[in-house]
Amino acid sequence: METVEVAPGLWRWTARHPASASWPVDARDGRPWPEEVGCVYFEAADAVCLIDPLIPAGDEDVFFQHLDADVERLGLPVRILLTAPWHRRSADELAARYGTSVDVRPLPQGVEEIPVRGADDGQLAYFIRPHHALVVAEIFAVDRSGTLGLYPSPALASPDELETSLAELTALPVERLLVSHGEPVIENARERMVDAVESAGG
Repeated sequence: METVEVAPGLWRWTARHPASASWPVDARDGRPWPEEVGCVYFEAADAVCLIDPLIPAGDEDVFFQHLDADVERLGLPVRILLTAPWHRRSADELAARYGTSVDVRPLPQGVEEIPVRGADDGQLAYFIRPHHALVVAEIFAVDRSGTLGLYPSPALASPDELETSLAELTALPVERLLVSHGEPVIENARERMVDAVESAGG
């Protein structure tokens, strides 16, 4: 498990995904995706927000020690959001622990939802406006070389709709991009997103 404070009240942690051994290779470099996936913790004004949470195997005690302490310190309800249906990960276990549900609306204060259209797979992006941070499922990812790339869904049916969504995402004042796969982009995220879209011919 690796934990990084992205900004005050905004953290990203990683955990090894149990299905990572069977992941396909990245067509860009011929290597499998990194085994570790990214998860997000955000202290909203009205909730402790967890996005795509995965409890790190082998570090459960330390993980819950810190998370329980934060929830108790803030005295706020826990809200759990998913960027994609297949990112449910540990969401149900955490929802049971903190007496909440998964993907309940309205969203926590400061969090905005942007659908990633073009495929019927339910991908969403969340913009955490107080920190200018964008959290995505797999439309953007960072490969092992550190290159940010655009990864349209294999189920893409409408490139025009995807292009519209990408225009919405790149129009946001994004400074930080928190991806599920690969290292987060902490600086100049919007510029790198635009470059990734242009490199893909979008």
